[in-house]
Amino acid sequence: LKFIFGPSAVPALDLVDQRSVTRVTSPSGRTLYQVLGSSGKLYTCYSSCHFCTCPAFGFSVLQKSESLLCKHILAVYLSQAMGACQELSVSEEQLTNILLAEEEDEG
Repeated sequence: LKFIFGPSAVPALDLVDQRSVTRVTSPSGRTLYQVLGSSGKLYTCYSSCHFCTCPAFGFSVLQKSESLLCKHILAVYLSQAMGACQELSVSEEQLTNILLAEEEDEG
């Protein structure tokens, strides 16, 4: 994993070991993932479009193209493969509030 994903591999495995990945689903079937980062901040990841709200993703992946993904997205993919995601079902309104809270954090 480290050969393919570089320095993100070990921290991502740590997040998986700590069960930091939560799959959030709504009744309509919309899904997102929340990852509790090592700093204690909660990041939202979208595996369907390969996106994370963390600053490292914005800088290393989007701006610099130095990496394929951040440790949070890798942790999501590893948790999915290992069946290690926490599960949380929310209402459509709660999911909307999660999405809007992320938007406010960025803006």
